[in-house]
Amino acid sequence: MGSDLRLCSGAEATRKFKKAGWTKTRQKGSHVMLTKPGYEYTLSVPQHKELGPGLLRKLIKQAGFTVEEFNKL
Repeated sequence: MGSDLRLCSGAEATRKFKKAGWTKTRQKGSHVMLTKPGYEYTLSVPQHKELGPGLLRKLIKQAGFTVEEFNKL
């Protein structure tokens, strides 16, 4: 794989996705739901201190980013 994934908290991941045009539509418990027009996925981002690498990669892929693009946000 290209570059290393930098782990981050749920809150930081939410900020990065918002910066890229995703909108917080609702929150259920500790999960923030983000949507973006033209995308089939709703991102469900748990607000944990640190997101696991597998989950973070899945969210990045669903959002249509590469790991490099996500790290730069």
